[in-house]
Amino acid sequence: MDLATLGGLLLAAAAIAAAEFLEGGSLHQLVSVSALILVVGGTIGATVISFALADVLAVPRAVLTAFRVRRDETAALVEQLVTVAEKARREGLLSLQDGVEGVDHPLLRRGLTLVADGVDPAEVEAELDIQGRLLDEAAQRSAAVLETAGGYAPTMGIIGTVVGLVRVLGNMQDPSQLAAQIAVAFLATLYGIASANLLWLPLAAKLRRNAGAAGNANALVLEGLIAIQGGIMPRRLQDKLSLYLSPAQRGRSRGDSK
Repeated sequence: MDLATLGGLLLAAAAIAAAEFLEGGSLHQLVSVSALILVVGGTIGATVISFALADVLAVPRAVLTAFRVRRDETAALVEQLVTVAEKARREGLLSLQDGVEGVDHPLLRRGLTLVADGVDPAEVEAELDIQGRLLDEAAQRSAAVLETAGGYAPTMGIIGTVVGLVRVLGNMQDPSQLAAQIAVAFLATLYGIASANLLWLPLAAKLRRNAGAAGNANALVLEGLIAIQGGIMPRRLQDKLSLYLSPAQRGRSRGDSK
């Protein structure tokens, strides 16, 4: 479980609840089922109109990844590619077919198969580039869906408030209930703004961050495989791929190689 995602959501909810209590209110005053249905349903409906159904259905699975701890795999991939380069130097490119099924990274697994089969380097690069872009585009689409929902949610909140005010102003037989009814009407605006800025947009940002990290790993794999196919020395490959690592990771890598 990614504590940053879960903790951030809980902290935001706690801040709203604490502010309400400090002002002498209660959580009951912030609850309106009808407003919630209008805002959530309207936001999802408008978002579905904006995208293909397949894009929308892919979002729940993508959101689950935002709640999982994403391990930085760049250092491990560099080490794995250097090991592959060493094996290729000793036993030849054909030997890289051994153990391919045990490779977790999909782009590296496919690339090793292509290299071992003797596919032309230009074709290897083209195929892996396409596969990497397709994976990135799928992640970016899920983020775009959430960002679009974040754009519609405040507007749906305003629509809900207007609907509530129309109902209140059209039924003013009991003026003593007017203030309470207006307060309930404005809960729709609260739900719309809160859901956009505490849920939809933050999750979209997290998915884009994860997509960026995955894209960096894909670029590393592609460059490493092309270099291996070209017969690069393992030590030179390690120096080349270390550019993808953070300064701290580079320091650990140098320490391990001594």
